[in-house]
Amino acid sequence: MIYTWVGALVVGLSLGLFGSGGSILMVPILRYLLKHDGKVAIAESLGIVGVIALISAIPYAKARLLDWRTALLFGPPGMAGAYGGAWIASFVNAAIQLLVFSTVMLAAAFFIWRQQGQPEETGSRRNANVLAALEGLAVGVLTGFVGVGGGFLIVPALVLLRGLNMRIAVATSLVIIALNSSTGFVKYLDVLRDQDLSLHWQTMGVFIVIGVIGAQGGRWLNTRLEQRRLKRGFALFLILMAVFILARESVALVG
Repeated sequence: MIYTWVGALVVGLSLGLFGSGGSILMVPILRYLLKHDGKVAIAESLGIVGVIALISAIPYAKARLLDWRTALLFGPPGMAGAYGGAWIASFVNAAIQLLVFSTVMLAAAFFIWRQQGQPEETGSRRNANVLAALEGLAVGVLTGFVGVGGGFLIVPALVLLRGLNMRIAVATSLVIIALNSSTGFVKYLDVLRDQDLSLHWQTMGVFIVIGVIGAQGGRWLNTRLEQRRLKRGFALFLILMAVFILARESVALVG
């Protein structure tokens, strides 16, 4: 149980500190620290991330910092993609999913390392809307297939394609993540049932409660620590974790 508490706290702190990227720690903790089956870990990650994102979005909604129009633009394509990604996962070996997951971690490390500020002007609003919907679909597929919220991809897209400031983009991304993750989680219930696998509901509950508390602590630390070094340190950690997963799952796949 102590591993569950520590893992949940780390995930929550990461979410609070970095805004995005923290949930990408969920699957490795569930898979390698708690020894859950690969597909079970992905499904549990979707459920945990979805609830934490929804709870975290409430204060932003009360402060009227959510862009509901953008959330609706990203939401339906993302939900469709998440459902499709979870469906595709039912035909794929868990080791392959985790290999894909490790490449996602490398991409997350890249985005977190760069962490650009406000971009220059984009193209026409119509083209930006189409691109936003397409990215929503792509991120949804990724969410459903490997169990990550995708905030490290969604936030830059909201800034670049919709022209939102960073705070509103982060707030709106939480709603999108909650929609995508919950849709993927619902489909994964069918996937796990077909493969005679079951979720660890108590573990999920602990992760949600401690994760939400940890996120509050992470937000408090966020204002007191030097951001550039923190983000680059986290990016390096993701790279090391990705290499570990690549090595381990490659051996499992070959063996």
